[in-house]
Amino acid sequence: MAALSLENLVKRFGETEVIRGIDLQIEDGEFVVFVGPSGCGKSTLLRLIAGLEDASSGTIRIGEADVTRLAPAKRGVSMVFQSYALYPHMDVYRNIAFGLTLAKTAKETVDERVRRAADMLQIGQLLKRRPRELSGGQRQRVAIARAIVRDPKVFLFDEPLSNLDAALRAQTRLEIARMHEDLAATMIYVTHDQLEAMTLADRIVLLNAGRIEQVGAPTELYHRPATRFAAEFMGSPTMNIMPVTVKDGAAELAGGERVALPGVAYAGQADLGVRPENLALADEGLSAKVVLVEELGEARIVHAALADGTMLSVRHPADGPEPARHAAVKLRVDPERLHLFGPDGKRIG
Repeated sequence: MAALSLENLVKRFGETEVIRGIDLQIEDGEFVVFVGPSGCGKSTLLRLIAGLEDASSGTIRIGEADVTRLAPAKRGVSMVFQSYALYPHMDVYRNIAFGLTLAKTAKETVDERVRRAADMLQIGQLLKRRPRELSGGQRQRVAIARAIVRDPKVFLFDEPLSNLDAALRAQTRLEIARMHEDLAATMIYVTHDQLEAMTLADRIVLLNAGRIEQVGAPTELYHRPATRFAAEFMGSPTMNIMPVTVKDGAAELAGGERVALPGVAYAGQADLGVRPENLALADEGLSAKVVLVEELGEARIVHAALADGTMLSVRHPADGPEPARHAAVKLRVDPERLHLFGPDGKRIG
């Protein structure tokens, strides 16, 4: 395996710059997940690393080698695509072995690697089947096994679970996590699914319009977002954001209510953020009216409107009393879990 570094990496399509000066260091054996909204450049960045797109400028290094201009086959990477890309006329064994066979690897080595990868992904009993005889989850595991047998320096995953249903995604996600632990491999994974990012990543790279918005451990991005964009992107339901005026150690909402901000020296216009689990229905707090209650089974999401129309989401325990629609309620804010963002969108404090 190997570390990977990107230095001032740029990609243009005509006059449009889609990757804008990315600098990133990924350590040997690290599991890094690229997330961001559609069109942010995460799949393009992965394809640049794979060599499927040419960099307009900048440098890509795998280990000590500059691979920026190398062909994909010479970079020492294996890529698992969103589409399974299996050969329909070949059985599972030959699909997994295909890259090794092309490289004229010894038959004994091919057999050993194919069976080891198949056992790791629990598809050893499927080696004689054709792709049409497999479920979606089984096909994706075959595609992952095909990547494993090449023994690459870096594994690349481009939204590999997006075609699976929820149960299969959860199962395959566990298998990928276990595979990473077993192989101690360097892995880069692209997804739009925050749950995948939070559960798989050693570090998350959040992209926005071709630039890195924030890099850090999943808990860091969730509990201490560096920007309003990061705050609103990470988490479901998203973080509640309220426009406020900060003065005298408190945030004043549009409706005139105040929220204490202990230790904050900033004064001026800002956005106050609070996650749904850090709001609670209480006897005292912000005045709001219930608009909608969503049942999630283990909890309820209460959507309530402040006097100025600002909508807030509250994670409410399922065993608590269900608030009636249109009911007037009070929302208690956890003062230790507040986030403040300035007019430039960056975190204050």
